[in-house]
Amino acid sequence: STDLMSTVGYDSIIQHLNDGRKNCKEFEDFLKERAIIEEKYGKELINLSKKKPCGQTELNTLKRSLDVFKQQIDNVGQGHIQLAQTLREEAKKMEDFREKQKLHRKKIELIMEAIHKNRNLQYKKTMEVKQTCCCFLPCGTTGGASLLHLPSLSHFWQLFLKLAQTKSALEDSDRSYQQSVTTLEKILEEWQKEHIKACEFFESQECERISYFRNSLWLHTNQLSLGCVQNDEKYDEIRKSLEVCSIEKDIDFFINLRKTGSLAPAPVVYENYYNTQRNVTPARSPAPVPISR
Repeated sequence: STDLMSTVGYDSIIQHLNDGRKNCKEFEDFLKERAIIEEKYGKELINLSKKKPCGQTELNTLKRSLDVFKQQIDNVGQGHIQLAQTLREEAKKMEDFREKQKLHRKKIELIMEAIHKNRNLQYKKTMEVKQTCCCFLPCGTTGGASLLHLPSLSHFWQLFLKLAQTKSALEDSDRSYQQSVTTLEKILEEWQKEHIKACEFFESQECERISYFRNSLWLHTNQLSLGCVQNDEKYDEIRKSLEVCSIEKDIDFFINLRKTGSLAPAPVVYENYYNTQRNVTPARSPAPVPISR
């Protein structure tokens, strides 16, 4: 800024850096919230797979497929819990990075605050000395003009002494003013150097922050993608187990497990208990017929 006392540009940079730090904090909080959701979801899946019956009376190959199904659902739940822990670790890394940048930037900000204060004080002092020098001029000019209208010699010497004192004070003020300007120039030169160094440091920090933020977001996306791939692998185990699930084998297994024999019951034969004297030739009982599958 053309205004020597203005810090509008510097303040704009600091505001931008603070906004960047706030954005990192928001992403950090997002990861923490996502971790809570993943952990809760994972625990619910594990509880579901362990406590909820799912075809518990099935037999043979389909039973094995259901066992694989429940085990892989449990594994998926464990995977979500592990992902939750990974997200918390990433959030902690973001927090550490954010606090590290804040600590480093604070040192530069303290230097800039001190040099701004020193610059402003010296500028104010210089302007006060300058004002003092300006105030002496009318007095000296009036004193010189009054020499033409002196009523007596004593008044002349009094005015001459006063003029000499004024001139001496003016010279002292002028020297003080020159020294103040020289000091201010040195302070301004130091301020400009520190300001440039601060801007370069802030730019470096902002580049580092954007790079870290971008990489962190990329890593988070990869973690989610990896979780999906791992989940698909677990689900693929379920598909593989279902591929070997055989309807015929399960039916045969059930028959062999529960079978009671291969012959049908013998037919019921009539027996005459009413007339025991009647010579009745009983009908021949047919042989048991084997039962096919």
